[in-house]
Amino acid sequence: MQKIIRVKDVIIGQGKPKICVPIVGSTLEEINIAVEAIKAYEVDLVEWRVDFFNQVTSILEVIEMLKQIKNKIENIPIIFTFRTEHEGGNKPLDLSTYKALYQAVIKTNYIDLIDIELFLPDSIRDELIDHAKQNNIAVILSNHDFQQTPTKQEIINRLTLAQETGADIAKIAVMPKTPADVLVLLDATYTMKEKYAQVPIITMAMAQLGMLTRATGEIFGSSVTFASITESSAPGQVNIEELKQIVDIFSLNKDK
Repeated sequence: MQKIIRVKDVIIGQGKPKICVPIVGSTLEEINIAVEAIKAYEVDLVEWRVDFFNQVTSILEVIEMLKQIKNKIENIPIIFTFRTEHEGGNKPLDLSTYKALYQAVIKTNYIDLIDIELFLPDSIRDELIDHAKQNNIAVILSNHDFQQTPTKQEIINRLTLAQETGADIAKIAVMPKTPADVLVLLDATYTMKEKYAQVPIITMAMAQLGMLTRATGEIFGSSVTFASITESSAPGQVNIEELKQIVDIFSLNKDK
């Protein structure tokens, strides 16, 4: 049976998908503008996509910026993410720097969840998972396929591998080429939820074709969806106000 994850006052894996808004600014000024915009909305989660930050190679600069973000958004849980270039990130970063950055950020206790890519080298991935859990930070193990939509079984295999590897939340994003690809993603999500999921899952099909998957998580089993306020972090993200309305339309439990 799929368990739920409670992060501060947010319950992931129950009711409507929780709405996460990314921060993708490259400068201090851009990040502050994004944070102020977020404060004007009801947001469940915030993801800092640090791969957009110009000073990402300076751990001290990252930690200082993270401290400012945390102080400004107060009780909204923060996901910390460096998306590698291979999985659609904004800039390259060598693995040793990636590892050092993640280790340092985990120690700060400024974050609530951390996104670690499933297909990092096993030794780095597993060490970071252990380090995060030792510091009471929930781990999202993710995979982003910008080239295609894998088969239904392959999607399930990757989500299952994530939870077996230690994910508190398992995530996959795929690129659809046809409406049939969107159906594959939704079918895999529902099957995963009903038969195999032991942790909350996050799934989405990207780009315009995949917009439906961002709104129907409660029906098919995806626990978190991503919306934009100022800038988007992935193709197909919907404005937060529009997404909230659509999510409510598809809601099975209006009070959750």
